[in-house]
Amino acid sequence: MSLTGIFLISFLVVHVGINACIWANDGGGMFNLASHFMATTVVIRIVEVGLFAGLVLHIVQGLVLEVQNRSRRKTGYAVSLGNKGSKWYSRSMGLLGTLLLFFLIMHLSHFWVPSRFTELPSTEINGKEVANQYAEILRVFQNPVVVVLYVLGCISLMYHLLHGFQSAFRTLGVPNGKYISLIKGVGFGFAIIVSLAFAMMPVSVYLGWVS
Repeated sequence: MSLTGIFLISFLVVHVGINACIWANDGGGMFNLASHFMATTVVIRIVEVGLFAGLVLHIVQGLVLEVQNRSRRKTGYAVSLGNKGSKWYSRSMGLLGTLLLFFLIMHLSHFWVPSRFTELPSTEINGKEVANQYAEILRVFQNPVVVVLYVLGCISLMYHLLHGFQSAFRTLGVPNGKYISLIKGVGFGFAIIVSLAFAMMPVSVYLGWVS
C-alpha cells in the first residue's frame, strides 16, 4: 500500500507540472506540446501502463484493508477519543479513497478517454500538428457543476494526502523523531500545494483567467 501510494504521489508531481502549463496563457501552446510529448513518447506510454496497474492495486489494497480493519473489531470503543487519538481524515481514508475513485472516473471520462479513443481537433505548433487538448480543457470547464465537482475532488485529494503521505513513509520504516517531523511537514506542504494547484485549474478556466 505504501509503495503504490508513493508511486502515485510521484505521478501527481508530473501531472500537476504539466497541467500548470495552462497558466502560461499562450493559447495552450506549451500545454499542448507537453501533452503531445506525454501521449506519443514510447517510454511514457509504457509507464502509463504501470501507472494504471499501480492505481488498481492501490484501490484493491485499500478496499481489502478497510474490510479487514472493520471485520477485526465489530464493536467500537466505549469512549471515542476523536481527534485526540487521530485526525478525522486518518480515520476516513476509506471514504476519501472512494470519493477519489468517483472523481477519477469522471476525470478519465473527460480527458483521458477522448485523447485515447476519439480524435480531438488538432492545432499547429512550431510546424507540428498536435491534438488540441487545451481546447478540450476550455470546453469541459465551462460547466460550473463540473468545476464544483473538481474542486470537491481536489479537497478529498488533499485530506487523503495529509494522512497518506506521512503514513506511507512510516510504514516503510522511517524512524520517529526529527525524521517523522520532517516527513509530516513535507507531506502537509505537498498536500496543500498540489491539491490547491489542481483545484485552481478549473477555477481559472471558468473565471476566464486563462483562455
